[in-house]
Amino acid sequence: MTVLSVLIVDDKVEFAAALLARLQSRGLRAEAVYSGKEALSSVITNPPDVVVLDLKLPDLHGLVVLEAIKTFEPAIEVIILTDHETTTMAIEGMEHGAFDYFIKPIDFDLLLEKIHLSGGRKKEMQSWLM
Repeated sequence: MTVLSVLIVDDKVEFAAALLARLQSRGLRAEAVYSGKEALSSVITNPPDVVVLDLKLPDLHGLVVLEAIKTFEPAIEVIILTDHETTTMAIEGMEHGAFDYFIKPIDFDLLLEKIHLSGGRKKEMQSWLM
């Protein structure tokens, strides 16, 4: 069985580190970056199965990052993280190809379930091409 790879993109370092540790403890291969530019660089050099993407980043808006990821590799699934003030933008993200969104604070078990669902969907699509 292939291990899912997850890229966490959130400028709140403590939150990203905690999420990273929890995902790794569940057997996922995970990496954390703290800006939109770092996210795009990581996606290009080491494409993950799933990106967990905060909308509020210091350099690029999360929707810009989402669109760039989907342009580069449509099969990468993106799960948006947002707060109550940006729920409308999260829904817009869904319209632009995001798999799902979560309002902070997140339910980790539900996020983990969505990561497995979205990552499994990508693996299934890739198997169709072989």
